[in-house]
Amino acid sequence: MVGISAELVAALRSSSIQHNRTGDEGQAENALPVGAGAIMIAQASGETVRRREFLALLGSAAAIQPLGAHAERQLERILYFTLSAGYRHEVIPFSRSILTQLGRSSGAFEVTVTEDTSEFSTENLRRYAAVMFYTTGELPMSDAEKAALLDFVRSGGGFLGVHSATDTFYAWPDYLDLVGGYFNGHPWHQAVTIQVVDPKNPLVAHLGQTWRLEDEIYQISDFDHRGSQVLLRLDQNSADLGKPGVQQRFYGWPLAWTRSYGQGRVFYTALGHEASVWRDARYQRLLTNGILWAIGG
Repeated sequence: MVGISAELVAALRSSSIQHNRTGDEGQAENALPVGAGAIMIAQASGETVRRREFLALLGSAAAIQPLGAHAERQLERILYFTLSAGYRHEVIPFSRSILTQLGRSSGAFEVTVTEDTSEFSTENLRRYAAVMFYTTGELPMSDAEKAALLDFVRSGGGFLGVHSATDTFYAWPDYLDLVGGYFNGHPWHQAVTIQVVDPKNPLVAHLGQTWRLEDEIYQISDFDHRGSQVLLRLDQNSADLGKPGVQQRFYGWPLAWTRSYGQGRVFYTALGHEASVWRDARYQRLLTNGILWAIGG
């Protein structure tokens, strides 16, 4: 089966599914009866799920729990780190709430919020599938804590950065190798058009070809364009390139990308300054998709 999102799969699994065991081929081709939550997600995303596809996804009919059965699913844990050593974004408390809700809605992960650098030890990080930064400045992490973070990602853990995660650790070159670029000013704080670089990529397919959004728009320096897959980029025709502080670079203004770090997956988006962006269902789905991808989903 191709193209069914993890979000929809989670909703399907949590729905009341009456599996027809009569072997009627005609019935098997009908759309799978699912709960309201899955129907809502499927309609919003344009996804059609049929019984044959769902069985292929799960491997066999036996993977579907009979009515009344309750199987406990182990949620992956995401460590959301929001310590600020520079400018502190007002939206951080709200972002914590949104991420917690997204975890519950996905049925796949739960979020632990911290501003305690001691959480970054080899032993502690074993409890998590991914680490997510909304940070600024030269954070007071010890060399051992920094090494634990890098080893965690190299060994297959996920890393996600939101907005000012690129405005972090300028004096630590290994962090640049991890995240892929540094914040280099925000000339625009306005509504812009965002180009979806690869509309077929499942992380951003829900956005279509373009996305109109109002936010604080970053420009990125030291961008590893060879080692990163750009997902979103500013449409430069939607912004004034003559404004003071604008730096025109050959790779333009990337606003979201993925990359690898050892065996780990890295996702970053420069968007997320405004509370209105965090309320946007399209942004919420982008984050959910990024988290599920980073943890190997």
